[in-house]
Amino acid sequence: MVIVEIQRDFLPGGSLAVPGGDAVVPAMRRCMKLFEHGGLPIFATRDWHPPDHCSFRAQGGPWPPHCVAGSRGAQFAGALQMPASANVISKATTPGKDSYSGFEDTDLDAQLRALRVRRLFVGGLATDYCVLNTVRDALRLGYAVVLLTDACGALDVNPGDGRRALDEMQRLGARLVESADLPE
Repeated sequence: MVIVEIQRDFLPGGSLAVPGGDAVVPAMRRCMKLFEHGGLPIFATRDWHPPDHCSFRAQGGPWPPHCVAGSRGAQFAGALQMPASANVISKATTPGKDSYSGFEDTDLDAQLRALRVRRLFVGGLATDYCVLNTVRDALRLGYAVVLLTDACGALDVNPGDGRRALDEMQRLGARLVESADLPE
């Protein structure tokens, strides 16, 4: 399982809030418990930006400051109840380089391959940015991907971005399911 950036700054009240982003937490928590009880690996990606990150408006980027390393906004959502066994992957940690995929400039692929993982269950924030790019890379790297649609939320900077992202992921080969469809 790969949990994509369910961090405080992406939740309502955060500096880059996904509308209704907190609605993904119950579905993701349910899935995490299934994986934890099954002894299956759980990975969680997080933005872990330096204060002068290139994606911030002050440096010419498109976004307000968010998920600054060590800040409250960079913490995982408390209601998520991230298990201690989760493997945390920090990304976008270099001031001059942004990344939307959990695979870009991280060792996520190496860790998954070391565990002989072939299929990923993915959910998180935001559908139209980091989830989309993580799924694209996972598929490109040869993983089968199951996207947990009720555990995803879109920024929808342009209306319909989230729906278009879902359509693209499905077109590329991801299987779209609701968390309730997973076996207990």
